[in-house]
Amino acid sequence: MVTVQFNPFAPEAHANPYPLYRRMREEDPVHWSDLMESWILSRYQDVVFVLTDPRFSADRRQARNRFAQMAQQREQEFGPLGRTQTMLSSDPPLHTRLRRLVSKAFTPRAVENLRPRIQEIVDELLEPFQRSGHIELIHDLAYPLPVIVIAEMLGVAAKDRAEFKRWSDDLVATLGGPFTPPEVLARARQSVDELAEYLRRVIGERRRQPREDLISGLIAAEEQGQVLSEDEILASAMLLLVAGNETTTNLIGTSMLALLRNPDQLRRLEDDPTLIQPAVEELLRYVGPVHGTGRVAKEDVEIGGRPVKQGQVVFTLLGAANRDPAQFPDPDALDIARSPNEHVAFGDGIHFCLGAPLARAEAQIAIGTLLRRFPDPHLELEEPEWGGTFIIRGLKSLPISF
Repeated sequence: MVTVQFNPFAPEAHANPYPLYRRMREEDPVHWSDLMESWILSRYQDVVFVLTDPRFSADRRQARNRFAQMAQQREQEFGPLGRTQTMLSSDPPLHTRLRRLVSKAFTPRAVENLRPRIQEIVDELLEPFQRSGHIELIHDLAYPLPVIVIAEMLGVAAKDRAEFKRWSDDLVATLGGPFTPPEVLARARQSVDELAEYLRRVIGERRRQPREDLISGLIAAEEQGQVLSEDEILASAMLLLVAGNETTTNLIGTSMLALLRNPDQLRRLEDDPTLIQPAVEELLRYVGPVHGTGRVAKEDVEIGGRPVKQGQVVFTLLGAANRDPAQFPDPDALDIARSPNEHVAFGDGIHFCLGAPLARAEAQIAIGTLLRRFPDPHLELEEPEWGGTFIIRGLKSLPISF
């Protein structure tokens, strides 16, 4: 008799979902949720299977449940982002074409070239707090850093960053899917319209006068015969803004909280800054910001002895897979030198996060610089407040003294 139920909206699940994930792995790892009308997977091997098997589609429109119908009705209200498929919601060959056009800006080499600029931005953001003995990490560093980086990559003027961030926040707030409150959806619709209008102006300017930025690159690709419509350019730019923004903010915030709650690992990293690369990989595994992603079965498939029917949604719990003891010894322990560490914080398969090199670089530079410049940091409150959704988890604030 199955007793565990997946309810991501329970307050205790939002504050700390890992005990629920453990129960699901142990009691019902291929779990049918009436609430979400989908299968919920919590074991590493099942999650990797679904994310890498072509029998599962990223196109949610193929789903056969009431939420898919609601989403399709709602999509028409979200401008180019609603009516155009993106890398996130498409399968080959469309996914292959879209990803190829955008991927050049996110290669490890391209990101390496960005590192000096990311370091400059982090230093500028931290400078005002050097002597104060206090920083509110989310507001002062984790929140502005990714939006400045992605805005500069897209070619957005510095004066427009605040608007850019507001639009991004409003779109991210809809990631709770069909459970999103109506007022949040209304705000997001307005922001999509404003963002599309803004980006259309930028596209027009770049057509006349190209620059070394992502939007110019997307236009150039279009004009070389790889048919990218204006809607596809708009939707791709919007996706990059949203995907590269909130997730990295939350990665920096939750990572610092994890280090502060594991002072032995914090001291270890302070004593040996060369550990920053494996440390960020371990923090991605331990408290990665993206906790789940969905797929749709394109045909009848069996997972863990359970029959998944064509059209049913399968929701992979990345956060649960990353704590699976079958894959990670002592998974609830933070070990910044853990090796090997084949986590799925960035997903897996053809939809592996395009921005992974950039997120890694921003987190490594932000955390590494923070610990170097602000020694012996301490949490100023026992239990910070959590925000975000059950899909993208993060802190509302993180006050630190040093």
